[in-house]
Amino acid sequence: MPVARIDACFARLRASRRKALIPFITAGDPGLDATVPVMHALAAAGADVIELGVPFSDPMADGPTIQRSSERALARGAGLRYVLDTVQAFRRDDTTTPVVLMGYLNPVEIHGTARFAEAAIAAGVDGVLLVDLPPEEAAETLEIFTAAGLALILLASPTTADARLDLLSSMARGYLYYVSFAGVTGASERLDSSAAGTRLRDLRSRSTVPVVAGFGIKDAESAAAMAVEADGVVVGSALVAALAETVDATGAAQVARTFLQPLRAALDA
Repeated sequence: MPVARIDACFARLRASRRKALIPFITAGDPGLDATVPVMHALAAAGADVIELGVPFSDPMADGPTIQRSSERALARGAGLRYVLDTVQAFRRDDTTTPVVLMGYLNPVEIHGTARFAEAAIAAGVDGVLLVDLPPEEAAETLEIFTAAGLALILLASPTTADARLDLLSSMARGYLYYVSFAGVTGASERLDSSAAGTRLRDLRSRSTVPVVAGFGIKDAESAAAMAVEADGVVVGSALVAALAETVDATGAAQVARTFLQPLRAALDA
């Protein structure tokens, strides 16, 4: 099952005492032809998992950088079919790096959850993170995804109550995504790795899957700080902003590689 690709990835990381580096990019930005080259560049630069944003018209959990990225991608025609075709194209040359789609529930429901899961698996997707799907309402989706072999990635935050943390831990597949501060995505001066560390230790003691931290991580220093207590880190807005300055697929791939290499080095150090 494709979900095994995520499990195998984290097993390798544990065995080598390394932390996961998980970059996020928006599918279709900075161009429809750039996404696959950028994904390959990220994998070559040390990405362990790639989170691929599904463009959506109302990305309420995202800050302005990813919102604008999503708008640009939608204007180019980057719908769900494009996203799945992109993963399938990536899989022709990379059958190892897990790919997790990050987005919102509406496109999945419109497609039909079972039909979406089947199409995602056929394309080579390993997991899906649906920002606006609370665990209390996720039982049916979890059942369908699990049957298909697709990991439902769940979110925890600094304000998540203990009872809800236990529910999340019981339902989590692949990995658990810890939102390091209450707010929207974006590189932030509010990142407090010390306070997050206490929460991450608690989460990891409860969780049956690895716990990664995201939101506010923008460079090698913040990645290394958050990785002390996490099993991995997610970097999104800062990378998306860097890619937005590029003009073609070749330039975007080079920027992706140059951006990620110092983070990989910092985590490995």
